[in-house]
Amino acid sequence: MSSSLLACQLRQLKYLVSANSYLKLSQASYTVSNAEPAGPVLVTPIPGPKSKQLKSELDQVQNTDAVQFFVDYEKSYGNYIVDVDGNYLLDLYTQIASIPLGYNHPRITKVLTNPSNLSSFVNRPALGVFPPADFVKNINESLLSVAPPGMNQVITMGCGACSIEHALKAAFMAFRRKERGGKPPSREELETSLFNKPPGNPNISVLSFKNAFHGRTMGALALTHTKWTHKLDFPSPDWPIASFPSLRYPLEDFELENSKEEQRCLAEVEDLINHYQKRDNPVACVAIEPIQCEGGDNFASPQFFQGLQDICRKNNIALLIDEVQTGAGTTGKFWVHEYFNLRDPPDLVTFAKKMLTGGFYYRDHLRPKEGYRIFNTWIGDPSKVVMLKEVLKVIKDEQLLQKTTDTGKYMLNKLIAAQNKYPHLLSRARGLGAIAAIDFPDPQTRDKAVAKLRELGIHLGTCGTSTLRIRPTLILEKKHVDIFADRFHQVLKQL
Repeated sequence: MSSSLLACQLRQLKYLVSANSYLKLSQASYTVSNAEPAGPVLVTPIPGPKSKQLKSELDQVQNTDAVQFFVDYEKSYGNYIVDVDGNYLLDLYTQIASIPLGYNHPRITKVLTNPSNLSSFVNRPALGVFPPADFVKNINESLLSVAPPGMNQVITMGCGACSIEHALKAAFMAFRRKERGGKPPSREELETSLFNKPPGNPNISVLSFKNAFHGRTMGALALTHTKWTHKLDFPSPDWPIASFPSLRYPLEDFELENSKEEQRCLAEVEDLINHYQKRDNPVACVAIEPIQCEGGDNFASPQFFQGLQDICRKNNIALLIDEVQTGAGTTGKFWVHEYFNLRDPPDLVTFAKKMLTGGFYYRDHLRPKEGYRIFNTWIGDPSKVVMLKEVLKVIKDEQLLQKTTDTGKYMLNKLIAAQNKYPHLLSRARGLGAIAAIDFPDPQTRDKAVAKLRELGIHLGTCGTSTLRIRPTLILEKKHVDIFADRFHQVLKQL
């Protein structure tokens, strides 16, 4: 045996021994609580002294105005988040709606400590050029196993915003291919594209909706219209922005009014498409959330989305449905747009958050024709796909889609009951599965209620102008809803 080969084998053996030692060490040191508390436990104000100290230290290197408190993730479990000061809060916000199975789920922990999965977590390959051997298998057993009906093309990404960015690129490329009649780009197009000039960089646009949120990177931000903190000081293209329906509640009492509102919004979409076509800035894509989450948990009917798809088909425009916040079984179906009974699949569906990996599904005609066109160094992370496989197994084994449906109805009934008892404080109770919301009369009252609920051990979020938003895990139980409802009534009584 040559000395170089022997040295190579010794290095491999050393790596395996080190990896095995690391794995044993991590299994021994990573110990978490294996049960939820009976209810919230408060030992200090929130943020407590330890959180304040850590925030002061972090503030030396970055802006910490958004930091609420620091978390002890080893002690957090299930539906309870634990801060560094030892406070146990019932978490109905779940890392901005991104945790499907709660904290430290034992089956996910088992996946992370399984030696056969070690390489997926140790190495992060450039998936576009060097994917791992098991990547096709894992994609088929995860993302493609829950693909939206009629869609069989998918690519992973790192987050929701970059999923939107690259989905838009796919729509733009398909639009331009059609304009060229399938011919290759001209020399002039190739050269001018390097200098941000037409025809290589054409005037084409994307239609979005008022109160939409699609992300914070520049292309996604052009479709986002919620808060000035997202937008101020950043250049943005002149793209059309249509009205999203503003429905009146209870829905059964305002069917005629809501139908007229949705027809008004659809007519506005058509007018904007025609207007931008005449301005020589044609719409290549319409981007929409099936539920506007950040913008205030705004819903629209299946008929609205069917009408929107009809408009897109008539004008040869791609329809992008952004399920970053709403997918992964959040509403009882795996994708919210499944409720809409669309005549055809959407052209693009983006995902992230509870899916653990970002990415998007797309129809065959949106598949890039060249390599490196939808690309970045990592294009996602295969370890997240490994974790997603287990999440999907848990969802199936524990029938969490049905559980989420049932618990969501129970939560909504509690919100309606509170609204009926305190009509001067609450309105427009609405929800679907693990998405629920209710409005206060103004932002100040809403924020005061959220602060008081935290003092009672309930961690919640906000959205829109004066909306309280509830975003629990898929494993939330009715006993958790009862804890929230009891404390919610205590706060409402004080207000």
